[in-house]
Amino acid sequence: MTRTALPDAGPDAADSPVPPHRLLPLAAQHVLAMIAAPVSTVFLVSGTLRLAPGATASLLSAVLLLCGVGALLQSLGVWRIGGRLPFVMLPGGAATALFLQIAQDHGAPTAAGSVLLAAALLVAVLPLYGRIVRLFPPLVMGVTVLLIGIAMIRVAARLVTGPDGTGEPRAVLLAALTVAATVTAYVLLRGVWRQTAVLTGMATGTLVAVVTGLGTFTPAAGTGFALPALLPYGTPRFDLVAALPLLVFSLTTLAEITGQTVLNSETVGRTPDPGRDVPRVARADALVSLVGGLFGTSLMVTSAENIGIGRLTGVRSRYVTAAAGALLIALGVATPVSRALAGIPEAVVGGSALVVYAVIAVMGVEMLRRADLSSTGTGSLIAALALTMGLLPLLTPDLYTGFPAWARTILSSGVVAGTLTAVLLTATLGRFGRRDGPSGP
Repeated sequence: MTRTALPDAGPDAADSPVPPHRLLPLAAQHVLAMIAAPVSTVFLVSGTLRLAPGATASLLSAVLLLCGVGALLQSLGVWRIGGRLPFVMLPGGAATALFLQIAQDHGAPTAAGSVLLAAALLVAVLPLYGRIVRLFPPLVMGVTVLLIGIAMIRVAARLVTGPDGTGEPRAVLLAALTVAATVTAYVLLRGVWRQTAVLTGMATGTLVAVVTGLGTFTPAAGTGFALPALLPYGTPRFDLVAALPLLVFSLTTLAEITGQTVLNSETVGRTPDPGRDVPRVARADALVSLVGGLFGTSLMVTSAENIGIGRLTGVRSRYVTAAAGALLIALGVATPVSRALAGIPEAVVGGSALVVYAVIAVMGVEMLRRADLSSTGTGSLIAALALTMGLLPLLTPDLYTGFPAWARTILSSGVVAGTLTAVLLTATLGRFGRRDGPSGP
């Protein structure tokens, strides 16, 4: 791992040039730290939608290309698109969960259309950024992320058990060994290498599958370089009611983007200016997501994972993350890489996905800890009712069978039902909580 002395972040730390001989290893660190997210996300989508190996390889190429283009756009900026900060871009784990939920309920073309609608909505509401972001305090964000994590654990488990929910013992064992390898890597590795624990777990699980016969490794056919397939699910279908989970989520991302932009600005020594920088970061997210919808991906989101690497290495230059973007583009067009990765056994992907989405659920718990859940306010009541509305569709899937189709679509999505409940109760009951004391940080 390349490491330098930790300098003080000066006012121009993000604009500092990096010598060419150091640029590649520093950029490679960022790629290693984030590569597990796009790989595991693609295989989760592939396993859930039962894509052929060739389609999986094409989707992985698309995701890696979009991650690279997004990192370049956020790092370098074009006009008022991109924050010009050392950011990388990833497929959103929570957004992928909602994408798969829509695909399972309404078909993959509708899910692709929902991505396009959600990205367009994000662009449309940016002039109202200040008002929208107030609807999603830590309490609402915590409920949303926790529900997404719980719902996605259920989806990831189906990769291990199969659609009927009755898994073969060898598949369950292989998934368990993958989880154990991931945990072991996380405990034993240090620094930036710890962030590759999911990727290490997938590699170990695949090796165990081949050696023991618990699974098979069958890469997709093909060699050389190629671009991913356009409209892999066919012509997108647009259904506003079906798209509601992703539409609501696209609004919640404004709160997350705000926190990440402020944190990154402080890290590089800039005075945070959310009113100027957050819309720029959000425009880049929306633009890349619009393109992603045409190539079969879910929403792409700017990630704060690389901020820790910047602190670790002492290098805050946005040119390093721009170089990481160029590396990701190279990986995206190198089809032998994506086609080899497409051969990973489904149970291994499921085991890795269980770890990834369990972590998302815990992130929701951490967000709720930042909210005011004391007995003197209404926060605990709001969280309890919102989580109840969100968990009911998971625990009793047939609860809303007799409702009209539009109501069934909204209420049967635990994420949408829980988030809307949290937003409405926060807006109405929150004022009563403030009478008794401070409402939290």
